[in-house]
Amino acid sequence: MTEQTLVGAAAGDDPGEGLRAVRALRDLADRLETLQVERARDLGWSWQEIADSLGVSRQAVHKKHGRRI
Repeated sequence: MTEQTLVGAAAGDDPGEGLRAVRALRDLADRLETLQVERARDLGWSWQEIADSLGVSRQAVHKKHGRRI
């Protein structure tokens, strides 16, 4: 399913299909977040700069991504 199809399914009338689409979108968002955090760290961004961009605390972003990077 494409992202556009997922968005349509998530907003659709079938709750089963909608909930599966919501889960798939969450998974996609998590993968994209990890990718961008890795890029930011590679470019020298601080954990605080990343946290500010994501709208979370420095501790939260470091806890979630610190071990992977």
